[in-house]
Amino acid sequence: MENTIPENVTTAFEWLGGEDKVRALVERFYDLMDLEPAYAQLRAVHGSDLGSARQKLFWFLCGWLGGPAYYTERFGHPRLRARHLPFAIGIKERDQWVACMDQAMRETGVPEALRARLHESFMNTADWMRNKGG
Repeated sequence: MENTIPENVTTAFEWLGGEDKVRALVERFYDLMDLEPAYAQLRAVHGSDLGSARQKLFWFLCGWLGGPAYYTERFGHPRLRARHLPFAIGIKERDQWVACMDQAMRETGVPEALRARLHESFMNTADWMRNKGG
């Protein structure tokens, strides 16, 4: 029943499989960003060291998916758009971020129905983050 929410699950965090699965997703996402030429513009925006970005995305996604609020405990409200304003985010970066996350979700075994829901949310958020044309 990969396409339906399991009966015993109340959050996307639980449906995904908890912290270990969120960590695996984040690690694969940033590994793909480093490995795949298709994500070159996205990778360029992140600077030379991805360590901090990996940790912050893990913390953020845990809470955003309905798990522990690690990010807000450390930094307060995410203020995503404000925190990303220093980075040039256009259509290419948005599309590469979503494509990279989609690939990471597929490769880490995120259930299809959850992937579809997350894809829509990620696309809406990534589009809202754009701060340059093109």
